[in-house]
Order: sequence, then C-alpha cells, then structure tokens
Amino acid sequence: MSTSSVSKGCFVFKPSAKKKKTHKKDSLEDYFSHGCEGADNSEVRFKLCQDLWDQIKTDTEVLQDELNRKILDSLLDFTRKCSSTRQHSDWASQMRASEIPTAALVLGVNVPDHDMTFQSLSELLQQSVSPHVASVQAKECGALKHLMKRVLERLMGTVVTVDDEEEEEAEQIQLHKSVHCSLNTLCDWYNTKTKKSNTVSPGKKRSSPVRDDPQQPPVVVIFKDFEAFNPKVLQDFILICSRYIERLPLMFIFGIATSPSTIQHMLPHSVSSLLCIELFQSLSCTQHLATVIDKLILTPHFPFKLNGKVMQVLISIFLYHDFSVRNFIKGVQLALLEHFHSQPLSALCCKKKEALLNVMQLSNSHLERIRHLPSFKRYVEKQEPQEQGNLLTDDAHLKDVCQNLIKDLRKYHKNYYPVLRCLHTLTSSLPRYPLGKQVRELHLICLEKNVWENEDYQTAMKLLKMLAKDELIALLQRCMETLEPVKSKKMKSALVQLKDLLAKLKQLDTVAAETLPCPEDCITSPVKNLQKKTDLFQLQKTLLEMNESRRAKKLSPFEVLRNEALEFMDGLVKSHLSPPETQTLYEVCYYTSSATVRRHLNATPRTSIQAALSSPYYYLQNESLKTEDGTVSNAAPDICIAYKLHLECGRLINLYDWLEAYATVVSAAEGNHPDSEHFGKVEEVKHARFIRSVSELEFLGFIKSTKQKTDHVARLTWGGC
Repeated sequence: MSTSSVSKGCFVFKPSAKKKKTHKKDSLEDYFSHGCEGADNSEVRFKLCQDLWDQIKTDTEVLQDELNRKILDSLLDFTRKCSSTRQHSDWASQMRASEIPTAALVLGVNVPDHDMTFQSLSELLQQSVSPHVASVQAKECGALKHLMKRVLERLMGTVVTVDDEEEEEAEQIQLHKSVHCSLNTLCDWYNTKTKKSNTVSPGKKRSSPVRDDPQQPPVVVIFKDFEAFNPKVLQDFILICSRYIERLPLMFIFGIATSPSTIQHMLPHSVSSLLCIELFQSLSCTQHLATVIDKLILTPHFPFKLNGKVMQVLISIFLYHDFSVRNFIKGVQLALLEHFHSQPLSALCCKKKEALLNVMQLSNSHLERIRHLPSFKRYVEKQEPQEQGNLLTDDAHLKDVCQNLIKDLRKYHKNYYPVLRCLHTLTSSLPRYPLGKQVRELHLICLEKNVWENEDYQTAMKLLKMLAKDELIALLQRCMETLEPVKSKKMKSALVQLKDLLAKLKQLDTVAAETLPCPEDCITSPVKNLQKKTDLFQLQKTLLEMNESRRAKKLSPFEVLRNEALEFMDGLVKSHLSPPETQTLYEVCYYTSSATVRRHLNATPRTSIQAALSSPYYYLQNESLKTEDGTVSNAAPDICIAYKLHLECGRLINLYDWLEAYATVVSAAEGNHPDSEHFGKVEEVKHARFIRSVSELEFLGFIKSTKQKTDHVARLTWGGC
C-alpha cells in the first residue's frame, strides 16, 4: 500500500473481513446488572422488568389496532370499491376509471406514530385486497428516477436499472437479474402475473372470499410523508402514471400530516384533475393518548406506577414537542427500566401473589432498606412502642407486616381508579372545567395533594349543587356503570348506596305536588308589613328578617336528595383519593425521578456542547486537561481554547485580536518561553488551526459573520458555562 506517488491526500484502507475479531456480546441481563443498585436480586428484577415491558408492548399494539380499525376498514372498502368500479360498463364508471383512485389519509402531526399505521395498512392490503403494495418515503425519492426505481423494485421484487447510473453500480447489478426502469416494464410484469393467476386447473376452484376482484388486483402505491416530497417529482410521476391507467389498475394513498389543502398547494389543477381523491381522517393524537393513559396507566392491573412529576414531564413533552403517542410509551418504558434498575425493592412491583412470595424471600439488606423508607418510617411512628420495636428488630414479623401492607396498597389502587373516574364523570361537563377536561388532568391533581382541599374542587361542588334532576340522574347512572365491574368490597357497598339514591330520585316523579307552597305563602310577613314610608333603622330590621326567613326556608325533596348524593360522592373522594405518598411502601411501585426522565427524553444539546467545550477533561479523561479553578488548560483541543477566549469578548469579536490570543495560549502549550522571539507569533500551522476552530464554532452556532465590520464576527450565545 504505497502512496509515494501522491504528494498530498487522504487515503482510506478498509480492513479485511478476515482480520475482524468477533467479540462475545453481553446479554441484556448483563447490561442490566452492571451498576445495578442491589445486585443480589437483579435477576428477579430483570425478569419482572422484561415481563412488564412485553406487556406494555403487547397492550399498546392491540390498542393501536383497535383505534385504527375503523379508518383501516374504510380504506380497505375504498380500495375494493375502486377495483370493482373498473369492471362496470356504464358511463360514470368509465369516466371514473380514467382517473387514478387516491385516498388522502390525514394522520396528524404526530409523524413518529405514522410508521405503525402504514405498516398495519400494508399488511391488511396485502392480505385482503392486493399483493401488489409499495410504500415510499421522500428521503429516498429525491428525483423522479429514484421514485420510479423504488416503486418498481418493491412491487416486482427485482433489481431495477436506470440509464444514467454509474458504471460501478451497473457492474454490481449485473450479478443479479435486472429490469429496465419504466412503467411499460411494470405493465408487462403485471400482465404476466395476472395471467399466471388465471391459469388454474379446472378441477381446482379459486377460494378467495375476501377479495372482490382476484383476477385484476390493484397496484397500490403509498406515499408515507406526502408533504416532504418534491412537488415536481410528484407531478411528473402522476402524469406518467395517468398514461398507463388503462393498462395498469393503479391506486395511490397519500399520508398527510397537516391539512388536505396541501394537495392543492403541491399539485396544480392539471395534475390533481387526474386523481379521484377521497378524504380519510384518523383519530386525533390527543384522543389516542387519552385511551393509552386510560388503558395502560389508570388501571390497577398494571403494577408499575408514575408519580405526578414524572407524568407531568411525559405529558408536557407530548403536548409541546411532538404529539407522539409512540414516544410517550417509550418514556413510560424508560421510567420502568430506571425504576427496576435503581430501586432494589422493585422486586415487589408485580402481581399480588408473586409480590407476597417475593416478600418472604427478601434478604436482611432489603429489609433494612424497607425500614429506611420514608413512608415506612411514618407508619412505624403511628404504632405502639412494643410494635415499633418488633418492626425494627424482628425480620420475620416485618415480613408478615409487609405482606399486609402490600395487600393494602393493592386495595388502595383498586378503589382509587373507579372513584377517580366517578369524580371525572361528575366534573368533566361543568362550566370552565374546574378539575380539568381530561381524566389525566384530574389524576395529576390527585397525585399532588388532597383534591378535596383544592379551591377548584370546592367550586365544582358548588356547581354540582345547581344541577337539574335529569342531569344529576344521568351522571349518577354513569357513575354506577363505572362501579359495577369493580370487585372491591368497598366499591360494591358504594354501588348499593348509589342505586338506592338513584331509586329515590326516580321515585320523585310519582310523588304528588301537594307539598308545593302557595304563591301567597312565599311572600314573607315583613314585606307585607313594610310601610310605604319608613326610616333607615326599620328598613335594616326588615331586610335582616327577610334574610333569616330565607335561610330557614324548607328544602324541597329533590334538593335534599341532591345534597345527599353529593355528600356521598364527597365521602368517597375523601376516603379513596388521597395521594399515593400517604400509602406505606408506595416507593415499591412508584417511580419518582422526573429529572432523570427529563434528562433522557428532553435533552438540551447546546448545554451539553457548552459543558464539553468548557470542561473537556470530563469527556476526554486526559489528566493534562484537568484544572481546578474552572479554566481551560492550554493543552486542550483548539476548539476549546477558541471557545473559552470568545467568552471573554463582547457582541462583536475582532478576529485578529482573537487570533493573537489563541497563538499566545498555543505557544505556552508548546513549551516556548514567554521571553523568546517566537512566543505568540502567528505561524501558518497555527493560523490554519485557528481558522478550523472558528469554522467549527460557526457550524455549532456560537458565532456568525457580520456585515458591520468585515474583520469581525458576531457572538450568538450568552451565559456560557
């Protein structure tokens, strides 16, 4: 490998595949156990974490299919209808057959979630409508030839050549069977495929009850990110496809993230008139998130829980960053992994029977950890002195008590979520939504503090006391439907009382209206006796008497029952909606480190870059870069020196002064004496290194060129590390 014939250059020598050493990969369990807190039961925790991880994945996939089932079924019906329309002979069908059927699928701005939807759509189309389905993305279709190539390759399953490809690529393709890149080639391939499917022996009948037209299935092309495509590429592709619509039953599906009007902006009328477009609207991402939270988090069947701050971080990232339900679920999985990795007592975060068995297998170190839990300390302080001694010294007694506490924690969750939904049912339709419009908002309030001490709760109760009879009955019936499937004893007792209240409210219709007061009786005697002319003292006395008479007014039977029903619901709230921090051993199930989740999911790259440039030792681990007072060593990389010097400048930086300061620091790093002749002198190599550092800082966004002064640059960031 001699390079002596070339004076200057950059050479790459790829290592041989034979020389590559195969290293044994560590298993997932080894990675989990490395640096794990309390590694003696890491195997149990890893298995529980993996089981819960798989459960989250399975449940969310099932939920995704259920939520997308309606729109996917509509798309399947559309494709079947379009494929059958081509076979009719009436004039309207012939006119429509000259257009390309196009489904505009509006999925919303939650782009990370679109892949799962398109994957399910492709699988369903291939199973029930047509085996000829191709999906393309904008990043792989920058030009028309690339788009044509991707479509043909994914439909035909072969290598497709383009006329102006490079020779090296053509040589590689010669090893495989290749075809020419044109729609004429696709038409010939399609005709061959359909003829093969039609030539079936007479004794065998084609059994395809799902497909409407198995002999000529449509060719479906899915554009996943329609807005990201080059409009010129799309226009040319549609114009070419329209010339082959009589020979090839094409069908398009546009994945739209913003608005259907995007089609009009990207395609002129001469092109859009060639399409027969039908609009399909998917479920909004906020409704999707509400369903995921309801099925995955607000349920006693899933033992892992998030505290209020972690929930707030995940919901804030969803609402203010990407609207991605998929990323929200990844955040829950991250919290799950962090909880089982950092909390040794997470071995008890599982199903009830398994948790009770794991309690009996706790070691002495784990029992000591339980004794140091804040919630357990509060529990011990409430016990008698003798019981306190037993809890702190007797391990066997502590295990028995922990089993009871685990059972109480499960009962708390069984009662918490039904009452939470009942309270949300009552308050979600009130004016201005004092306790939130979504159940997750009410859940966050309940996680922070006692909800009945909240001013908004008092406001909601006052508004509920103004409900009409029909409205109150409808709300209580919905609460009854919420409590019916719950198997908790307390909830069954509450259900019986709620049914009695509903029966009493419905019986009010049959009660005679004889108890209604007469209009004359409603007028109080002080008003009758009020003289036309009276002094201020007499008027004040009369008004006080009227106020007392109003307070002493007898409530109607409905008002009595309404107050009784609201007091009943208020009692349920105060009994079962206390924050989880009030429960003993809540640390076993609840993950509380919101800072860790925010650091992993909501990263701040500029802060990390500034920290790396200011303290390169923590990243490079070079002892010569270690400093005590926060300064940068003169042996640091060039970009770190240039960055530190630029922090000492104002808004505009003189490049020549910056260069001289840089040369002085670098000369000290080279060991030159300050009194020597060459100290601080700008040489070609130093000049080139400085230019490279300035270019890198400009690329990172710390400086920019300015027109105010040609030999200056403008500083863009302030408050650096």
